[in-house]
Amino acid sequence: MAPHRVSIEVRWGDMDALGHVNNARFFTYDEDVRLGFFNQLMAEDARFWKDYGLILAHIGCDFVAQVRAPATLDVAYGIARIGSKSFETRAFMYDQGVLAARTKAIVVWYDYVAQATLAIPDGVRQQLSTYLLPEQPESD
Repeated sequence: MAPHRVSIEVRWGDMDALGHVNNARFFTYDEDVRLGFFNQLMAEDARFWKDYGLILAHIGCDFVAQVRAPATLDVAYGIARIGSKSFETRAFMYDQGVLAARTKAIVVWYDYVAQATLAIPDGVRQQLSTYLLPEQPESD
């Protein structure tokens, strides 16, 4: 299946002293896309974000090209791998068709009440699998 796609407006406040988007903002962009994706995916589950849900275990970013405001990033977001209790996400952020950044995150399915990891439920696993991305070669 195709990845989840969203657009993100780059704000003037996202710029740093060098006049391009500050590197930390790409982590916020990933968070915005991730939370929006899961809010949509789990919209029918009233217990999600209350009793159980997600926690971020790791995130990294490859900065490929500078982005300057005004800009609109086109983001392709999907699942790279699904494990028993965690999964890996990827976001590819494009500025006018040019890859600007790619993030890679490890997300854990978590019981907020018991404060413990949980196995990813079969229904969630099935939903996630519809967003599996093709194998991506690791970059240098």
